[in-house]
Amino acid sequence: MKTIPASDLDIAYVEHGPEGGAPVILLHGFPYDIHAFDAVAPILFKQNLRVFVPYLRGYGATTFRDANTPRSGQQAALAHDLLAFMDALGIQKAILAGYDWGGRAACIVAALWPERVAGLVSCGQGYNLQDIPNAWKPLAPAQEVRLWYTYYFNTLRGVKGLSLNRRALCQHIWGMWSPSWSFDQATYDATAQAFDNPDFVDVVIHSYRHRLGEVAGDPQYEATEALLAGQPEITVPSVVILGADDEVTPPSLSDSDAAHFSGPYRRVLLEGVGHNLPQEAPEAFAGAILSL
Repeated sequence: MKTIPASDLDIAYVEHGPEGGAPVILLHGFPYDIHAFDAVAPILFKQNLRVFVPYLRGYGATTFRDANTPRSGQQAALAHDLLAFMDALGIQKAILAGYDWGGRAACIVAALWPERVAGLVSCGQGYNLQDIPNAWKPLAPAQEVRLWYTYYFNTLRGVKGLSLNRRALCQHIWGMWSPSWSFDQATYDATAQAFDNPDFVDVVIHSYRHRLGEVAGDPQYEATEALLAGQPEITVPSVVILGADDEVTPPSLSDSDAAHFSGPYRRVLLEGVGHNLPQEAPEAFAGAILSL
C-alpha cells in the first residue's frame, strides 16, 4: 500500500506491473473496495501493463488532507480526484476501468478530458454520468424499488442505519445486487474493513443526496457539474460490460448507452454475473481492458 498527496486527499493505492508499462487505473464502487480487482490485476501486469488501484474518497486508507474540506461524494468530486491522482503520479494518459462510483469517475474524465484517456471500460451503467437536473423525474416503479437505499440514505434513519450497521447493510446490498455470486464471509470481510474510514458515512450520504438534487455540492465543482448537466458524449475507445444478473441496474436488451459514445464502442452482456463485475468475472473484465 502506498499513499500520495493529490489535491484534497492523501490517496491510498496499490500498484502492480513493470515500471514503464502502459498505465491502467482500476476504480471500485459502492459498497466495494480495491479487493474487487485482486484477480484482475495479475492478468494485466502479466501483459506488461502498469496497474494502479486507488481507494476512493471515504474508503480504506484514503483521507482528507484538511478537516474543513466538505465530505462531498458528488460525481464531479470523484472525477477530480481521479485527475489529481493521475497528475500526482505523472500519468498523462491511461486506460480507465471501473464500475459504479469508480465507473462514473472514469466516464466523466473520458467525457470531459478525453486527452487523458487511452480507453474506457465501464460496467453496470455504460454511460455512467448522472443527469442531476432531471433526477426528480420518477422512474418505472420496479426500478424505484431497486433504489430503496438511495431514498433510505436521504433520511435521518438512513444516516443512523449506515453509521451503526454499515457492515451488515453493505453485505446485504452485495447479496441483493449480485444474487448469482456465491461470495464467502472472508471475501466480504476483506473489503468491509474499507468502510471503517471515518469519512465513509458522510461521503456516501452526500453522494446519494446530491444525485437527487437534495443537497448542494462542493462549490469548487460547480463548473464541472454544469458541464455534466449537458450530458457530454464520450469519444474515446470504450467497452461497456453489463452483468445480466445485476439487480440494481438490470441491463435492457436494447442499447440505450450507444448514443452517448461517438468513438469506437462495444457492448458486452455477461450471463450469470451481477453488479460487482470485476470480482465476479475478472477474466472478462481484464479481457475488455486488453482489447483496448
